[in-house]
Amino acid sequence: MGFKMGIVGLPNVGKSTLFNALTRTAAAQAANFPFCTIEPNVGDVAVPDARLDRLAAIAGSKQIIPTRMTFVDIAGLVKGASQGEGLGNQFLANIRECDAIAHVLRCFEDDDVTHVDGRVDPVADAETIETELMLADIESIEKRLANLTRKVRGGDKEAVQQERLLRAALAALEEGNPARSVEVDAEDAKAWKMLQLLTTKPILYVCNVEETSAATGNAQSARVAGMAAAQGAATVVISAAIEEEISQLDAEEAAVFLSDLGLEEPGLDRLIKAGYDLLQLETYFTVGPKEARAWTIRRGTLAPQAAGVIHGDFERGFIRAETIAYDDFIALGGEAGAKDAGKMRVEGKAYTVKDGDVLHFLFNA
Repeated sequence: MGFKMGIVGLPNVGKSTLFNALTRTAAAQAANFPFCTIEPNVGDVAVPDARLDRLAAIAGSKQIIPTRMTFVDIAGLVKGASQGEGLGNQFLANIRECDAIAHVLRCFEDDDVTHVDGRVDPVADAETIETELMLADIESIEKRLANLTRKVRGGDKEAVQQERLLRAALAALEEGNPARSVEVDAEDAKAWKMLQLLTTKPILYVCNVEETSAATGNAQSARVAGMAAAQGAATVVISAAIEEEISQLDAEEAAVFLSDLGLEEPGLDRLIKAGYDLLQLETYFTVGPKEARAWTIRRGTLAPQAAGVIHGDFERGFIRAETIAYDDFIALGGEAGAKDAGKMRVEGKAYTVKDGDVLHFLFNA
């Protein structure tokens, strides 16, 4: 599995420019006027991971298959969107389908690019979007509570649980806090997630800065970092303009261009890494002469469930996993060397897969 990240923000903050650059397409129209994105654009990108190339080189794999990440470019929201302003709340449903939100904030000055509120204030912009999402959640919760009344009176256990969780979320929202601020017990975690409240989504603030600040950030991105730290959220600094230029270059030209700007890697790499950390994701590999492939799982995933990412039969019929740590696979020249050195382990159903593990699953069909 990869994961799906929704790109949101006010109009003209660089969402579509960033989306186009990241997906290396021109599917989203990047124009200097509000609401140029009418339908949510969806783009799949390969997750860059240098480890996969090294593994493939050692194993002589004919094909390299990275894991993938999905970006959803969601139309620009404005103050009052939850009440139908701008393009209204039709796009809020697209956010519900995402695993996380990349909230793009304008942290650059440019008189040629209109700001919907006539000023550059990324912290205020963040508060505007958060408020709209909170208002949409409140409206959704109130409707759901009304619909649950009869089931709750009838003693329906699932309805009683839903009502309790919805009221906890509503209490937080009415105090001006997002639903993600609610502490949820382990036994309620699944039901909580099923509520699909907008403000439970993890947030990554993407500070879109001018080219000269791409490596260091600027005063505006520093303000956002302070806000994010107070919320326990994550931030990443990107110049959408630079990413757009890089998307038009080959690998060698891009490397030189980045070096000249004092950057070690493209913004895409940093954005994905930040997204992985945000959602507590990690990668394991399957490697052989036919293909070297990366697979994404959540941290703490046990071996049978990791196998199930490949195919449900692998999980259902799981017997064991032959496991080699990435560093051992590289240092010892592949599977044979790792076996000879006693570095291949046989792990059972209770094994927690580690980031970088090279795995081979045995299962009953």
